[in-house]
This record gives sequence, structure tokens and C-alpha cells, in this order.
Amino acid sequence: MEDAKVVSMSNAALSEERVRSTAWYVTPDDKPRGFIHSHALEELWFHTGTACNLACPFCLEGSKPGDNRLQLMRFEDAKPFMDEALTLGVRQFSFTGGEPFINKDMIRLLEYALQHRPCMVLTNATEPLLKRLPQLQSLLELPHSVHFRVSLDHFLADQHDKDRGEGMFSMALDGLCALHDMGFSVSVANQMIPDLPADKVAKCFSEVFRGAGLPADLPRIEFPDFHPPGIEALAPQITQSCMVDYQTEATRREFMCAFSRMVVKSENACGVYACTLVDDDVDYRLGATLAESLQVPVSLKHHRCYSCFQYGASCSEMKR
Repeated sequence: MEDAKVVSMSNAALSEERVRSTAWYVTPDDKPRGFIHSHALEELWFHTGTACNLACPFCLEGSKPGDNRLQLMRFEDAKPFMDEALTLGVRQFSFTGGEPFINKDMIRLLEYALQHRPCMVLTNATEPLLKRLPQLQSLLELPHSVHFRVSLDHFLADQHDKDRGEGMFSMALDGLCALHDMGFSVSVANQMIPDLPADKVAKCFSEVFRGAGLPADLPRIEFPDFHPPGIEALAPQITQSCMVDYQTEATRREFMCAFSRMVVKSENACGVYACTLVDDDVDYRLGATLAESLQVPVSLKHHRCYSCFQYGASCSEMKR
């Protein structure tokens, strides 16, 4: 078992390591797992809570109205982590949910964070955000800028609304346009559409953007299907050999867990997880502080890790 550990660790990190499952270290056929070693804390994510105004069946967080698998992140919860991150050289704060604007502390969180670093917020840009638009105006006057990434699952309204609800495509587009017109930087996230060529998808989204009065070349990021939380999705196992044979030192540094962490709140306590995609697995709780979490090599045992390995998938838009 010890042979599967790739680096020596501090006593604090080692104590975290001992509580992890055997699967953290080895694959089902007893091969050493692939690991990622963090080289910096460049981006710190906060999960604002799994409560959402929508109940999309494909949601990777299983979010829905009133959901509390992950509790709402309050300002008092987040501030100590922001302050610690600043001492560690963080370059950006990012926020995800659920729907972040369900959280009553979201504006206060941004007001504090934007005093120190640029921010990004992932949003469905529907009713919770639209109600907060007047409050967002003052954020434009703060020392750093905030970027909004809006979920638009498909370029066809009926395909987007199929899982999100009737009228949600139009409302999300309204929110996206409102943010852009206010002067905020915006982008779009969509799920991969495997039955269409990439250039066709890009062209169709560009037509939607142009028709809404947005730049036709609005930045857009695609994601594979990550599956709902707790699902045992089949994916190839990532071994130490995989990380040597198919990855280089440079590409390993591009994995999100090499330069970012996420703070979540559950059971009335905050903890630091390896990234935005693994909060459904307690093995990925790396510590109670950011400094402690950076000492723990990150196992690539989660099925979503294969999306990072195969596609270079990343929730980050931070320029590095």
C-alpha cells in the first residue's frame, strides 16, 4: 500500500491520508493509482450550496429547490478561507452551486472577494440572478472584475428547456444579455452535443448569440456528461503508468487539482476538497485548511477524473 503513495507528506497530511479508502491508492486490479501533486493555489472555488431554483436531472451536483446535500455557504464561513488564500498567493476566487444567487450572502461574498482578486460566478442566469441585477451594478465599481458563466445547454430552446423547464432558454438568454449590457464579462457553458460536428455546434451557437445582440464569438466552454453525484459510472482506471505514458509534467500541471481547491459546507462544517467535480466523495476532503490540503497528493480514482484525463476538461477559465 505504501508503494502507491507518490511523495512523502507532512504529519497533518498523513493523518488525512490514513482515513481514506483503499481505492484511493490502488485500482480494482491492484495497480497503483495515478496522482496529481499540487504546485500552487491559483484559484479557490466556493460551493455556495446545492440549493437551486431548477431541478435538472443531469445536474452533476444533484441540485434542486431546497436541496441541502451541501449547505449554503455564508460570508462568515467563506471569509477565513479567502483570507488564507490571499496569504498563499491565490489569483482568483470562483463560485459555483446549485444556483449561487439563491444564497442570500452572494453579493456580500463578491463584494469582499472583489476587493482583493478577480472572480468568476457560474449561474443559470434565470430568476434568482434577474432579481439581483440592481445589486450587481455596484460590483462594477470595485477594484477587481467579476466574470459570469451562464449555462446554456443547447442552441435550440426546446432542447435546453427539455430538462430545465419551459421558458428557461429565453430567460437564461435574457440574463446573459443583461449581464453583458451592464458591462460584465460573460461566457457560456454547454454540454457536449456528440451527434453534431463541433464546427456546426459553434456556428449554431454563434447565430443564437448574434440574434440576441451578443458578440458572435462569445467564449463558450463544453463539458462531457459528468453524471449525477454518487453514480458509479464506468470509466477507465487511471494508473501511475497512465500519468507517465500519456501525460507530461506540463500537462499534469494543467489538471485543476494541481492549482485549485474548493471549499464546501456540509454538516455545519467547512472542508477543502480537491476540485469542483468530486464533492460527492469524502475521500477528496483534503483538510480543514487550504495549506493542509495542498500537502495531499490527489488520487485520480473518481470517474469524473477521466474526463480531465481524456478531454482536458476543466471548470476553470482563469488565464494561466
